Amino acid sequence: MNDSRIHLFVFGRVQGVGFRYFAKRKADSLLIRGWTRNCSDRSVEIIAEGNRQNLDLFLKAISSGPPSSNVSKVTENWESATGEFTEFSIKRTQYFR
Repeated sequence: MNDSRIHLFVFGRVQGVGFRYFAKRKADSLLIRGWTRNCSDRSVEIIAEGNRQNLDLFLKAISSGPPSSNVSKVTENWESATGEFTEFSIKRTQYFR
């Protein structure tokens, strides 16, 4: 199994519109593991692991977002998978100091 990992920050109207739940549903449907959370700068952070083809499909969906969102920018960083996740979860908001 040659899994990959992608670390995303999603910007635009992505909080208060069900974006994290959209990401979880999409990740679960593609057998992707990791997490998502809101950030205090109003972005959404996502770390996702799975096979590259499914991560590409996930990235495409995230770049569009749910109908109530308006994604203006996605930053992506591809990394080696760590295998630390068994599911995709929604974490609490990250507050930066």
